Amino acid sequence: MAEDNKKTVYTPDDPRGLNEPFLPVAIAKQIDLPGNKNVSDAPIKVTGRYITKEYDMGTSRNEKIQAILNPLKSNKEKFWGLKGISFDVFEGDVVGVIGVNGSGKSTLLNILSGALVETSGRLVIKGQTSLLSVWDGLRDNLTGLENIRLKSLMMGLSNKEIDDQINDIAEFSELGKFIKQPVKNYSSGMRSKLGFSIAVHQDPDIMIIDEALSVGDQTFTRKALNKMKEFKAAGKTIFFVSHALGQIEEFTDKTMWIQYGELRAYGDTATILQEYKDWTKWYNQLDDDVKKSYVSARKQAQNDFNRTQLAERIAEDGHLDNNEKKKIVRDNEIGGRLSLLNWLLALAGTGIFAYAVYMYTYLGR
Repeated sequence: MAEDNKKTVYTPDDPRGLNEPFLPVAIAKQIDLPGNKNVSDAPIKVTGRYITKEYDMGTSRNEKIQAILNPLKSNKEKFWGLKGISFDVFEGDVVGVIGVNGSGKSTLLNILSGALVETSGRLVIKGQTSLLSVWDGLRDNLTGLENIRLKSLMMGLSNKEIDDQINDIAEFSELGKFIKQPVKNYSSGMRSKLGFSIAVHQDPDIMIIDEALSVGDQTFTRKALNKMKEFKAAGKTIFFVSHALGQIEEFTDKTMWIQYGELRAYGDTATILQEYKDWTKWYNQLDDDVKKSYVSARKQAQNDFNRTQLAERIAEDGHLDNNEKKKIVRDNEIGGRLSLLNWLLALAGTGIFAYAVYMYTYLGR
């Protein structure tokens, strides 16, 4: 790369100013990416169309409450964690999700698991999902055994089901006598072992793994990876986020590359990983001031994104008929807030409830 290009200031209005390789695919062309091809004629498990996640950047509690309660408008600064992701995933697919920190990988997985609600877009999931994020749900003041019961209950298991597998979970964790000690006394590796051991003893249709194989020592990491391979061999549909590219290469068949809220690529893992490595090499050779300028510009583009831009891109999508486009655009305009009709229904319900309370209090004596 020429020296003058290395010193160019990167701006959102000039995305090719640094000859950046592998720019995001045109949003209306995402479904044409190789990863969306159903080469095995398997049933579809997850369909996403123009999935977005918008955050209000208000800092005070009052600002956040106002953003939730105002159904039509919020003047606070926005940040779009996802800017219209579209994809298909089929039964038995093992899909890696890669990208730099803050690009929306975990946001997407939390939406798929139901831990977050998308701002707009159409998401269809056929089957039960389970988010395998090893630290979630652990309580410091409880022992390892108590945490096994609590987290398993949170995952929907009955006490009988927990009793049937609690010893297997404890043995898999390799914590020995520490399983009866409070988790607050655990090292980070021990906590990770416990959380992973609990999570992998569930049996969901769709597994969502967020950095969960980066646990414990190397021997336990290998044991954890082998356990996940058992799920893969059983034909589970799996999403796997990791910065450990070696694990992505070994474990997944397809890979999504998400960068600053946009889908850059989706295809076979070997091809996508090579593209990501090439991009990383390009980025690392930039001067520090240019790196800072680049990251700042991409983050600013996430602030500046808006529903009008998304609607224009949806209109260009040749995979959707006019009715589908109208539905997605209408959902996009409303966003994650309630529609006017739903607000009227909510107000009517509140009025009926208040009237019932009044009648009971003053006339029911």
